[in-house]
Amino acid sequence: MHSPELLLTMYRKMVLSRRFEEKAGQAYGQKKIQGFCHLYIGQEAVVVGINEALRPDDMVMTGYRDHVHPLVRGSDAGMLMAELFGKDTGYSKGKGGSMHFFDIEHHFYGGYGIVGGQIPLAAGMAFASKYRNEDRITVCSFGDAAANQGAFHETFNMASKWKLPVLYVVENNKYGMGTEISRVSAEPDIHKRAAAYKMRGVSVDGMDVLKVYDTVKELAASIRAGEGPVLLEAFTYRFRGHSMSDAATYRSKEEVEQERQRDPIIKLRELMLKKKVATEAQLDAIDEAEKVVVDEAIAFADQSPEPPLEDVYTHGLVADGEPDERPRARVRGATDVKWPSYPTDFKVTWDLEPRDEPSPAAKLKKGAA
Repeated sequence: MHSPELLLTMYRKMVLSRRFEEKAGQAYGQKKIQGFCHLYIGQEAVVVGINEALRPDDMVMTGYRDHVHPLVRGSDAGMLMAELFGKDTGYSKGKGGSMHFFDIEHHFYGGYGIVGGQIPLAAGMAFASKYRNEDRITVCSFGDAAANQGAFHETFNMASKWKLPVLYVVENNKYGMGTEISRVSAEPDIHKRAAAYKMRGVSVDGMDVLKVYDTVKELAASIRAGEGPVLLEAFTYRFRGHSMSDAATYRSKEEVEQERQRDPIIKLRELMLKKKVATEAQLDAIDEAEKVVVDEAIAFADQSPEPPLEDVYTHGLVADGEPDERPRARVRGATDVKWPSYPTDFKVTWDLEPRDEPSPAAKLKKGAA
């Protein structure tokens, strides 16, 4: 049973995500955002369903379609927009830009521009969590095209062998840039590949936020219980092109319009009205409130200063002994920043390289010797 509070939270976060991306698209057209810009419009149910099923201290990372991942975890919308604008008040002082959001405070450990580059990094983070005996998991999202990278296979082998606490989520939006997944993948149902590594493989309707939530809630519990990594395939759809420079001529208008009938925001809105969780007026008020949040984020980014020229060659490396810089404290003067801390004195309680029991044939041979 999903509480009214959960449904309303999910609706608000999906609306916020949609409005943020719509404004980002407009700002790109106005040349306020430079370089690449990959919008998440249409896929909101995946990220919101996942986030609401996790704990705040679980670690999250994704590819370069990354704007709304930290947003739904609580990152400051204005600072995220400022990062898109390349402004000094952005989370990475404008040096990360669209594809490289990062917010340690909210345990979002990056968007990555290298296709599939985050897959082995997530295994490393999960390894660290297990090594420190932490009860937390790492969630790594990537697109369907990244599943054909070599790192995918190498990492899954290690993650399964070591039973790492990691949930891999492939957001299958049908197209790797402009190529339909079935044209380039011998097995287009990517979750079925998990069996090759003795991993659990699961699929879910990525256009239904409640199905995503329920699925991830169960999977996260099994991973925390030490049952090993899982590959979740969320079948979703992006309503816009691969990036802002993509005219998306490889798919028909009819296909896109058909997929728009499955809009996850409209679907959840209709459900809440049917269940009388909220009225039209209440949901309209949420829509308006999130528009204000995004309008204020645009205004903040517009008014923020450019990075100073003397900082062109700085912030590439952290010097020994250099203290952590907490972005919200730096930009907003926040005093409530909860910075992650990790244990330094602990005892490893698991076998890094577990040995399987000898087979009956091996035991017989040893006895005969």
